[in-house]
Amino acid sequence: MKLGMIGLGRMGANMAQRLVRGGHQVVGFDPKPDARKALENQGAASADSLAALVAALPTPHTLWLMVPAGDITDGTLKELLPLLAAGDTVIDGGNSNYKDSMRRAKAFADQQIHYIDCGTSGGVWGLDEGYSLMIGGDAAAVERMRPLFETLAPSSERGWGRVGPVGSGHFTKMIHNGIEYGMMQAYAEGLSILQHKSEFALDLHQVAEIWRYGSVVRSWLLDLTAAALEKNPRMTGIAPYVADSGEGRWTVDEAIDLNVPAPVITQSLIERLRSRDTDSFSDKLLSAMRNEFGGHPIKSE
Repeated sequence: MKLGMIGLGRMGANMAQRLVRGGHQVVGFDPKPDARKALENQGAASADSLAALVAALPTPHTLWLMVPAGDITDGTLKELLPLLAAGDTVIDGGNSNYKDSMRRAKAFADQQIHYIDCGTSGGVWGLDEGYSLMIGGDAAAVERMRPLFETLAPSSERGWGRVGPVGSGHFTKMIHNGIEYGMMQAYAEGLSILQHKSEFALDLHQVAEIWRYGSVVRSWLLDLTAAALEKNPRMTGIAPYVADSGEGRWTVDEAIDLNVPAPVITQSLIERLRSRDTDSFSDKLLSAMRNEFGGHPIKSE
C-alpha cells in the first residue's frame, strides 16, 4: 500500500520507517526540510507541501496524520480537505481529543471521505517493538486499512483492533493515558519511600530488577523505570517538574461527566500540576496558618 504520512516528528518518522520495512510505500510531508531529508534517508519519498503529497499518491488517497493535537491538527485538516475526494481515507494517529475527532469526522463524511481515529501507544520503542493501536471508525474503512495496522502493530494478530465508531479510538487512548498516569505515580511514590529509608541504603535499581520478574507489579513501565534507575540512580540533574500533554486532564473531566470516581488518576494529575509550582503560595499560607493558631515556627526562605 502507498500512503502519505503527515508529521515527521520522532514518532511519525519511526512509524513511517516501520511501514517501509513492512513493504509499504510512504511519502512524507513535514514543514521542516531536515525531517523530510531524514525520511528520504530511510528509503521513503517526501513532498514539500500537502498538495504535492496528495498528488504523489494513487487514488483513493490514504493519509496518516501524526501532528500535535488541537489547532495544528485542525489547521492541517482544513488545508487538506479541499485536496481530497470521495472515497479517500484520513487517519489521525495523534493524541486528539475524542470529541474533536467526532467533529472532524462529520466534516469529512459530508464529503464522503473516511475518517479514522487511531489512538497510538508505543513511544520511541514502537519502531522495533510495534505500536498499540486503538482504532475508531467505520468497520469497512478500518478493514481496508488492515495492512497498515498489521504492519505497525507488534504482530498482525495482537496489539491492535477496531474498538468502535469514530471517536472511540481516541477515547480509549485517553483512558489508557489516564491509567498510565496512575501507574507512574504509584511506582514513583513507592520507590521514593524506599529511597528515603536511608538506614537500609537500598539500591533502587536492584529492587526494580527484582520486581521485574515474578512480581505482581511487573510491567513494561517497570522495565523502563529500572532502565532509568540504572542510568541515573539518584536522578541527578533532573528538575522535579512533570509535564502533561492533556490526556490525563481529559480523563478526569470525563470521569466527572460520567459520575465515575477516579481518585488515583485524579491525584496523579494533581501531583503533576504541583510539581510545577516552585513558589507555592498555598504552602506558604498553610505555614502561616499553623503559626497563627498554634505558634508553630515558620521556615524562612
